[in-house]
Amino acid sequence: MGRLRAFTKIPRTYLRTAWWGLVAPRFSEHEPLVVVQAVVLSGEGEEILLSVRADVRGWELPGGNLEPGETAKQALRREVQEETGLDVEVGGHVGDYTRTGFRPHVARVFRCRVREGELRPSRETPRVRWWSVGELPATLFSWYRQPIADALANEPNPAARSDHQGVAVIARAVAIDLRMRWIEGREG
Repeated sequence: MGRLRAFTKIPRTYLRTAWWGLVAPRFSEHEPLVVVQAVVLSGEGEEILLSVRADVRGWELPGGNLEPGETAKQALRREVQEETGLDVEVGGHVGDYTRTGFRPHVARVFRCRVREGELRPSRETPRVRWWSVGELPATLFSWYRQPIADALANEPNPAARSDHQGVAVIARAVAIDLRMRWIEGREG
């Protein structure tokens, strides 16, 4: 995708994201949002799987929403398979990350290992890649750094952490999105 095309999608994407993050949770949703996310480690634990979504771009952990009747682990296996092509074994519960401010939610994060499958992008996640745990990309959204650190620490009890996603965090996320669009435009 060329740079011009990537940048012309910004107004629509940002308006939809603003509605999803600011309006919907306060006026149209009655249950707190809980999402599941995977810290998928390579067999040796030296690499971590990250993905880039098709809307707001930046590297992040694969995962998503639970469907009715699913457990967190079932939803996570389904989401990782849909987004990356990999079937994972969902292991230990890394922690629950309560986020306030923009798009209040709880991210329930699990440590995972690949069982089988071939890494491939999807419509929802057009880029997926293994990264060295020692050299995570600068374009990783900041709120994923703590869950990754917690997963690598391999503590016996899940973490319970809170953070506020205010204006400064959102401004850094926008900067990452713009940088990714610039880079992708150069590659496409």
